[in-house]
Formats: sequence, structure tokens, C-alpha cells
Amino acid sequence: MSVFTPVPEPILADWLKDYAVGRLVELKGISAGVQNSNFFVTTTLGRYVLTLFEGMPRAELPYYLHLMAHLARHGLPVPGPIANRHNEYLGTLQERPAALVVRLSGASEMNPGAAHCEKVGAMLAGLHLAGQSYGRRQENPRGTGWRSATAALVRPFLPADEQALLDAELAFQASVDIESLPAGAIHADLFRDNVLWDNDDGTPRIGGVIDFYFAGYDALLFDVAVTVNDWCAQPDAALDPQRTAALLEAYHAERPFTDAERAAWPAMLRAAALRFWLSRAADFHQPRTGEMVLVKNPNEYRDILRLRAAGVPPLPL
Repeated sequence: MSVFTPVPEPILADWLKDYAVGRLVELKGISAGVQNSNFFVTTTLGRYVLTLFEGMPRAELPYYLHLMAHLARHGLPVPGPIANRHNEYLGTLQERPAALVVRLSGASEMNPGAAHCEKVGAMLAGLHLAGQSYGRRQENPRGTGWRSATAALVRPFLPADEQALLDAELAFQASVDIESLPAGAIHADLFRDNVLWDNDDGTPRIGGVIDFYFAGYDALLFDVAVTVNDWCAQPDAALDPQRTAALLEAYHAERPFTDAERAAWPAMLRAAALRFWLSRAADFHQPRTGEMVLVKNPNEYRDILRLRAAGVPPLPL
């Protein structure tokens, strides 16, 4: 969530008059992330997050906002979008599509233990179950088509060994049949920095799940793989057995894995690693300009992909 487009306070104060959230008190840019321009907004009536969507088609944005509203109605700790006086979630600010959502409490935990992973696994299963009744459908924006196009974009920048790795993985993923896997609305970016924790009494509790702007319709198992690759990875990219078991068993207790998912698990871990290697490589080799822009090292997910291709533990029975 970087800042590409600045927002002067007087312009925001005027824009907020179309919302019943009070008057602007404080505006602060958020430097984490890479996709959109994001700000913390404090008003006389509450705390919010303002997002200006950079380069995302306006027609796709209602899917994300209504998904967040749907999940919040089902009791999940998701930032509900704020409607303006015209009862619309999506507005326009600084010539960009813009949305205001509730700012949830808590902080990210970048060194999670098994207890954190257990809670994340159960929460992700709840998200998938609630998403089954979401009426809108929009394909994963980082799916097969995006993967092929981005691979062609970054390949010329890669050394020969990485080009070979990329070519081999694309060929492997093309052979994987995911049609038999349960599918639905997925978060697709459930990294550690997208979960907020409330630990006031020493017990890890999820206070919020944020950043749904990569969500889409895809195999639920892909979402699990994205989550495991981040939450359960050790510094050497190997999966920590205790954290992995905690996350997967907690998920399985809420939404049991199917036989088809057990067979596809190694391929999904590789697909999830490939997706983030490609996106980070694209951001690294062709960076965007902005006030505060975070570009993440693509080598982390290159190494994760190599290791997952060498073998992974099975899903729990």
C-alpha cells in the first residue's frame, strides 16, 4: 500500500463532505505495499483508510468493495467500506477511483508462532465458507493469463538459470488440472502484513484482515498455498513443520480438504510461489514512481519456488 498519488488536505476535507464521517483531523500516507495509494484518515467521528486505485479498471472495483461488505456482514474481521451520501462505496478523488473503509485496530505480527498460524488457518476457512454465498464473480486478476503475460515481460531481465526455472514452471503449471478443486472468492494476498492482531491480554486474536484488492474467483487451495508460503516459511524458505501443521489442521477442521486438493497441494504451493516471484520481479525490473514506494526483493519467492518444486509435506488427513 504505497503512495503514488498525493492528496492535499484541503482537497480531502472537501471530498469528505460527501460522507457522514465528520471533519478531517489528520491525513497520513501509508508506505507499505506496492499496488495503490493508501492513507490513514482520522476525522472527528472515527478512523478510516483511504485508497486511491492506481491503474485498476474502475469496473472491477465494486467486486472488491462489495466482497468486503459481504464478509463483514458475516462476522469476519474485515474493514467494511463506507458509503457516501449517494449510497455508493466508490467515489473519485484526484482523478482516481477512491474508497473509504473502516480502519481496524491491531498491528501486524511479522514473527508468527504456531498459535498465530492456527488462528489464521481457521479464519481463512471461515472466509472461504462465507464467500460461497457471495453473488458476484470476478476471475483472479493474477491468474493464468496474467502469469503468462508477466512472465514474458520479466524474462529478458532474468539470468539464464532463472529463465530456465521460469520456463519449466510455466510448462508444469500448464499441465495441472484445477477444474476439480473447490473454488470461490479468495483473498489471494493473505500475507503477514495483511492481518492485524489484538494481543491485549497476551492471547493472539485477529483484529482485522485487510487489503482485498487482489481478491477474485479461483481455487480455494491456491489461497491456502499463498498463506502457507508466507506464514510458515523459515528464513531458508523451507516450511516450518509446526506452523504449517497448525495452520492446515485449523483450516481443515472448518473446511475439510478434498482428495483432489490433497493431490494438487504441491502444485498449488508452486503456483503461489510463481505468482509472487513474477509480480515482485515485474515491480523490481520495471518500478513505478511515487512518493513512498516499496519494492520487494523477488529472490525470496524465486527461492521458495525452487524449494517447493523439490517436495512438500502432504495435507492433513
